[in-house]
Amino acid sequence: MRRAYLTLPLCFLILLASLWTAFYVYNDTSVVTEVVRGEAAHPLSFMSEAEYKRTTDFSRIKEALYFADLGFDWVVLLFVLAAGLSGRFRDTAVKLFKRSSFGQVTVYTVLFQLVTTLLELPLAWYRHMIDVNYGVSNMTPSAWFSELFLDFGLSTLMTVPVIWIAFLIIKKSPKRWWLWLWTATVPLLLFLIVIQPVFIDPLYNEFKPLQDQELKAKIIDLAHKANIPSENVYEVDMSKKTNALNAYVNGIGPSARIVLWDTTLNKLSEEEILFIMGHEMGHYVKHHMLWGLAGSLVVMLALFYLTAVLYPRIVRFMGGVWSLKGEQDLAALPVALLVLSLLGFLVSPAENYMQRVHEQVSDRYAVEITDGDVTAGITSFQKLSRLSLSDPNPSPLVKILLYSHPTLSERIRDLEQMGKEQNVSGTK
Repeated sequence: MRRAYLTLPLCFLILLASLWTAFYVYNDTSVVTEVVRGEAAHPLSFMSEAEYKRTTDFSRIKEALYFADLGFDWVVLLFVLAAGLSGRFRDTAVKLFKRSSFGQVTVYTVLFQLVTTLLELPLAWYRHMIDVNYGVSNMTPSAWFSELFLDFGLSTLMTVPVIWIAFLIIKKSPKRWWLWLWTATVPLLLFLIVIQPVFIDPLYNEFKPLQDQELKAKIIDLAHKANIPSENVYEVDMSKKTNALNAYVNGIGPSARIVLWDTTLNKLSEEEILFIMGHEMGHYVKHHMLWGLAGSLVVMLALFYLTAVLYPRIVRFMGGVWSLKGEQDLAALPVALLVLSLLGFLVSPAENYMQRVHEQVSDRYAVEITDGDVTAGITSFQKLSRLSLSDPNPSPLVKILLYSHPTLSERIRDLEQMGKEQNVSGTK
């Protein structure tokens, strides 16, 4: 019976740790790099003191909310277990579908996601209101809730077969399920990467080929210079949702595409857009999508193995308290999700580091392919910071745990250094 009293203090400790981290992040005034006033990387060289304060306030609130939200997500999973909800979801699913395991998984998943979504809704809404109040988000409440419902539907549609296959594999191979599940996940992940740009992303936003023909011609010239396909350059209507700037590469093979937000097209100069395109082409030329996929698969294999070690032990230790019938029990799903989430958080600094390396390589490639135009890169990053309220110089802890890109100050300083190197080589 003593084990029944472990969940409450565990929830308290998780919340305490996440709130303390959030408080620390919000009040941490240390910076990643010491930037000299007057340098292009110094925030006050491209924004006013009021703008800089607004940017840092927004960034710290969002960063603090991330850690508070992460801890709350873990507590929600523990609550679903400790309150016996997971066991009740399983029992309801079994009553409705006595002979269909797929039907049971469907009912359980819908109930589980419905409850967790409702529990996490207040924090999600608060995050949205922060974006609205700071002028980053343009989404109306109806649009925000419509997207929430779409998220719920798509998540359910995609996770039901995954959960069904996972528990089927656990039943068939109790000792090697982690390996077989990873093997099954590889083609599924590839499939999702291929279909996301073509079928999933258009459900949220309107995509169309780049409309500015003059700019398109220059981008095509840039693409030919990089020896990459030039037809898959799209613009997406994001201004109805946000004032932030962004561009990205996604997909693989025939579905690979470079996407520019319309906010980026509207607020950056032609030279700055070409630099951004050069950066995205750098990801393509350097095969960062494939390297990222390979790295994700290796990490996933390690996470599945560690989960296979920890998951059954936790289920055996707390199964009686949480009304679980063993590791093959569908009601034990929150345990597996909790373990995977905790392990994923622990390895995220290493993943972020590798992504930051790729981003730095792509920045340098952009300079090379735009004939050394470091100025366009510097001004584009300055505008990105000012218009998206992105702190150019966050704390070291935030950078390590959250940043998949180098900080904007680091990126600007790197470009400045490249400019100096060009000047030195040009005078020789």
